[in-house]
Amino acid sequence: MSQLDLEPQDKMPKGAPLAELLRPQRLGDVVGQDKLIGPDGRLRRMLDQGELASIIFWGPPGTGKTTIARLLADEAGMAFEPVSAVFDGVADLRKVFARAADRLKTGERTLLFVDEVHRFNKAQQDGLLPRVEDGTVTLVGATTENPSFALNGALLSRAQVMVLERLSSTALQALLARVEAHAGHSLPLEADAREALMAMADGDGRYLLNMASALLRAPQDQMIGTDTLADIVAGRAPAFDRDGDQHYNLMSALHKTLRGSDTDAALYWLARMFAGGEDPHYILRRLTRFASEDIGLAEPEALPRALAAWQAYERLGSPEGDLAIASLVIYLATAPKSNAAYVALKAATRAAGETGSLTPPAHILNAPTRLMKDLGYGRDYAYDHDDPDGFSGQDGFPDGMDRQRFYRPVERGYEREVAKRLAYWDKLRSENTKGGAS
Repeated sequence: MSQLDLEPQDKMPKGAPLAELLRPQRLGDVVGQDKLIGPDGRLRRMLDQGELASIIFWGPPGTGKTTIARLLADEAGMAFEPVSAVFDGVADLRKVFARAADRLKTGERTLLFVDEVHRFNKAQQDGLLPRVEDGTVTLVGATTENPSFALNGALLSRAQVMVLERLSSTALQALLARVEAHAGHSLPLEADAREALMAMADGDGRYLLNMASALLRAPQDQMIGTDTLADIVAGRAPAFDRDGDQHYNLMSALHKTLRGSDTDAALYWLARMFAGGEDPHYILRRLTRFASEDIGLAEPEALPRALAAWQAYERLGSPEGDLAIASLVIYLATAPKSNAAYVALKAATRAAGETGSLTPPAHILNAPTRLMKDLGYGRDYAYDHDDPDGFSGQDGFPDGMDRQRFYRPVERGYEREVAKRLAYWDKLRSENTKGGAS
């Protein structure tokens, strides 16, 4: 695929954005999505077989969703009808469907492109189905949100989801080369500044072209370094949506790198969340949960440390309190890990559900009234502190229920000592005729 085989669009008005001037004219001109449109790509196979199905393009901004949809229509010989789920509604769709039905009578098919399709409500999404099913239109939707959550099942089952990737460094370099071919000269960038420019684009081709446009307006007789680059162009904020996928994806990355004791990776994901504007209280809530769920009694100090960091942040706020969160992340990542308490609670909960409403054994029930004493409450209760070992060994499970082992400490951190205690008590229980056998 030629990276520079691209001609400006002659019909564009003077002063049109660079991204529009350099919009690809053929699928082969699109960079960075070879898995879809390369020789063995899914879209290429569809076109070669003449069977273009309804599609949902899922990917970050600036990766070519709209461009590819337009070029698909051209290559498949279909009319292209674009609508925006932000600005257009049911009335607009009806007009599109009417035009598509008229075309169909003459044998011409219509590709309906819905940008930001996830912004259609359920009723609007359902309204697309009949015209998709009867072949009036072939739907191509574009979304930056996870289709599994953003689209209803009925629509999703009638379309193939195709993922567009963030543009790689190679793809961004190709876009810059196109800019320079179009301008007839190189951008006045030092090598380090060129790399910094691509990093600022963060995989967004449209954003890169917008920044390159600003550089074309800069004086061309002086090379621009990294120090002055930020004075000319503004970097793209890292992709983050506090209500969307990034919110959950980055938190999942932080949680799992902590679990894997990968301290540096955990700090990276924490920094990404800070840069994206995540609520520090949400981060602290998750870290406190981690202290209980993934460290537990392997390091009993983990939970108090988490609460202390939370309190420190409450008093300091950002940015000073961010360091307390970072210190907590380092502490949790380097602490011994155990989910034994988590597993134990789940097992005990399952047993409680299976055994119903069994009554506690009478010997461990208080007897504040004569009737309760007559019924045997508290009879033969062995007071553990009176035992030489401080352990009576009496069975605390309900009568008729066999003893079970829910909590199984790991051989790490403080739980190694807990395991020794449990083993010692098991030995005493088996020897003590006063307690129930295990």
